[in-house]
Amino acid sequence: MLKRLLVTLAATILIVAALGFVKVRQIQTAIAQGAAFRLPPDAVTTIVASQEDWPSTLTAIGTVAPVHGVTVSADLPGVVDRISFESGQSVREGAVLAVLDTRQERAQLAAVDAQRELARINFERMQGLLRDRVISTAEFDRATADHRQAEARTGEIAATLARKTIRAPFSGVLGIRHVNLGQYLSAGDPLVTLESLNPIYVNFGVPQQSAGQMRPGRSVRVAVDGQAGIEAAGRITAIDSIVDEKTRNVQVQATFANAGGTLRPGMFVQAEVVLGANRSVVSLPASAISYAPYGDSIFVVTDIKGENGQTYKGVRQQFVTLGGTRGDQVAVVSGVKPGDEVVTSGVFKLRNGAPVLVNNKVKPANNPKPKPENS
Repeated sequence: MLKRLLVTLAATILIVAALGFVKVRQIQTAIAQGAAFRLPPDAVTTIVASQEDWPSTLTAIGTVAPVHGVTVSADLPGVVDRISFESGQSVREGAVLAVLDTRQERAQLAAVDAQRELARINFERMQGLLRDRVISTAEFDRATADHRQAEARTGEIAATLARKTIRAPFSGVLGIRHVNLGQYLSAGDPLVTLESLNPIYVNFGVPQQSAGQMRPGRSVRVAVDGQAGIEAAGRITAIDSIVDEKTRNVQVQATFANAGGTLRPGMFVQAEVVLGANRSVVSLPASAISYAPYGDSIFVVTDIKGENGQTYKGVRQQFVTLGGTRGDQVAVVSGVKPGDEVVTSGVFKLRNGAPVLVNNKVKPANNPKPKPENS
């Protein structure tokens, strides 16, 4: 009985030892495989960095504003008797736009004209009587005052008649008409907008640290985003004397010739101020930049030596200093050298030392003057 128990115990120990040995080998194999495992390389596109001469410019978002722009309105209340313009029409300074009903004023003018004529005749009669010493000086002074009062009353009615004829205060292009024949207008009611479009202003703000580079006479180019062919060149004509406390920007005004009327008041435009000579920068597509609060960076493709001593194609993160932008491109002032192979897409999924697989069959846009298809 004892002998059988010992045999059974020995057999059990041998089985447990064999199982333990097998499990240990499995664990060691799994650890070795885990240590040797490498993530598959990420597919990316790249570009070889090259040095270019970029014009020294400053870009800003601007708004088009008219040199003269008003809403023509009624000066006095009245009923619209005649409209002499069409919506969108070009008019010259002084052109009649509308006339209000003046029947009452014309009747009043006829009455005061008669009073003025009577006062004139009485004044001339009093002059003769005063020379003959028939009347006193006081009576003559009263006749003189009546004559002047009658003339002033006539001038007042004539001025009221003139104010009911609404004219263009300057040459320009009219907007959409807001009145109709027979409509009653109160003083100040709008008739139509009038804008002077040639020349025209573009107002834009620049950071206070760049305000010293803004000078009257500097060249400015503008383009309308999404509208191909709308471009213009002008010059800075005015710089605001104060810095906006909210934005810390200084307002700059440039004047442009606009004979074709392509620039319209209220348009948003991309303004570019030419500051001086060209500068040498490394140009990269905007998609190559990884923006972060702690600094902007790029990923440079290079050969990296792994822990096992083997070399593989991977990426090295490199912090950069950026300059201006031009279309799809960004100027890199420092942090990258010409000839570096820079990742242009897929940067959001990369990390320092990550393996990559370069596939440049489809590349992101890299056009200095892009023209969107739906513009």
